[in-house]
Amino acid sequence: MAQRLHLVFGGELVDPTKNTFKNVEDIHLVGIYPSYEAAYDAWKAEAQRTVDNAHMRYFIAHLHRLREDGTEAAPSDQPG
Repeated sequence: MAQRLHLVFGGELVDPTKNTFKNVEDIHLVGIYPSYEAAYDAWKAEAQRTVDNAHMRYFIAHLHRLREDGTEAAPSDQPG
């Protein structure tokens, strides 16, 4: 079975109705998790920790979807 890695990250948004970070350098990388369930638990903990700040948002990125086995690499994935 292929690994299904998930990245949990978040930060302060410019506008709570958009997905644009106020400062990309301040993005909080929570971690990479081997299952959606583990990623969801980490996401939920961070979301609850920052619930008082309406501009803070955390996201789960499905890393395994970025590059599936058997898929040819995009030009931007090629080494320099």
